[in-house]
Amino acid sequence: MNSNNLSKRLKMVAGEVQKGARIADIGSDHAYLPIHLVKEGIINFAIAGEVAKGPLSNSEFEIKDQNVQDSVIPRLGDGLDVIQDQDQIDTIVIAGMGGILIQSILDRNQGKLKNVKRLVLQPNVGELELRTWLQNNNFKIVNEKIVAEDRHIYEMIVAEPGNASYSDAELHFGPYLSAERNTAYLSKWERELKRLLKVENAMKNSNSHDSNRLKQVQEEVSRVQEMLSK
Repeated sequence: MNSNNLSKRLKMVAGEVQKGARIADIGSDHAYLPIHLVKEGIINFAIAGEVAKGPLSNSEFEIKDQNVQDSVIPRLGDGLDVIQDQDQIDTIVIAGMGGILIQSILDRNQGKLKNVKRLVLQPNVGELELRTWLQNNNFKIVNEKIVAEDRHIYEMIVAEPGNASYSDAELHFGPYLSAERNTAYLSKWERELKRLLKVENAMKNSNSHDSNRLKQVQEEVSRVQEMLSK
């Protein structure tokens, strides 16, 4: 993968960045996404944020190699700390992290969100917690997508400022994804159901299982089975 040949999951993310956006790509991974967006003429300004010097060096190399130094600015910092007022960032991209970590990054520096018009988030896990945070912090989900790549399944959540209230099922399964129910979505939840049933069976056969935890697993099994049966 490189900026000229993005992975499926990053192509999915790139498709939700609006033309003319000023983006902060948090945890930029060689700055592939912002470089691609600049070269395609979709954006002309981006911050490629990294929390460690090694990944930052990788981004710096790619940015120079692709000759986009005037448009993509590599910056070292923890999460949204890389954003400065003069950047006029209106779109934040956080891809390839757990949902709870993404939630923590957003929550820790909410002052940096005041002028943000769009969040493009691609959690590897923890989608429930992330959707719940968005609902509780005045962001409404405006789109969701899901893609299978290299035996992994990736979800993307796009949110914009606004009030929304989601049902328990929508928080768990996604208001857009559960309406579309494509092949990747069904595959993900069929796989998760198998995992949960194995956990349930193992706990039942254990003499020292936690009854509260078993109940939680059984509730989750029922929730997923109900969704798949629709």
